Amino acid sequence: MLPETTIVIAAYNEEDRLPETLKKIQAYLLATDHHAEIVVVDDGSTDNTASVVQALTENIRGLRLISYPRNKGKGHALRKGVLSSLGRVVLVTDADLSTPIEELEALRPHLLHHHIAIGSRALALSEIVEAQPAWRRGMGRLFNQIVKVLVIEDFKDTQCGFKLFTGEVARNLFHKARIDRFAYDVEILALARSHGCRVAEVPIKWKNSASSKVRPIADSLQMLADLVKIRLATVGQKQETAKASFEPL
Repeated sequence: MLPETTIVIAAYNEEDRLPETLKKIQAYLLATDHHAEIVVVDDGSTDNTASVVQALTENIRGLRLISYPRNKGKGHALRKGVLSSLGRVVLVTDADLSTPIEELEALRPHLLHHHIAIGSRALALSEIVEAQPAWRRGMGRLFNQIVKVLVIEDFKDTQCGFKLFTGEVARNLFHKARIDRFAYDVEILALARSHGCRVAEVPIKWKNSASSKVRPIADSLQMLADLVKIRLATVGQKQETAKASFEPL
């Protein structure tokens, strides 16, 4: 029987955090009697991430590992995981569970009338348990303004790592995606809009993780370059000439 949900996690040097994260997901799935698979994509880690996850597959039902030797970026890792998914719906989430896995229940009802539901930290009802440092919040606001100018102005928070898709839509959009690093979120949402997908932005509970993998200068420059690529690739596309159309559940 195919899983109801696929949960995809991109992991780079996450040997310390992943065991706790996967145990929390396992506990949630057992408590809700939820039939799911968990796909961890080891994005060229230099620590023991792959062996740690592989060992956990013996005790966590539905857990499987995708691993490759060279780091290629979060967008690439999630693309690999989503394209291997089997679920009727697909959740992408962060290895640190900054958004608790239980927030899946907040997103799921929106798939009745939307193709995608994205967690957002920027809505009035969002619950920020622990905020990012001031410099990270400033970077986030600036990035969001650039996104609105260059690519897409529909959303208050494109970068929250907690996003739920209908399975068909997830696999179609990630198949078309080309951005390998942190700006992948913007590309996916731009592709979704250009293909006429309905997207719900949903307030969620969120807690900052102190051990972020983001490099302030290098990753910011990469993200700006990627935004230009996304604009060139997607702006000007019209919904009526899109090559694919998707239906909600």
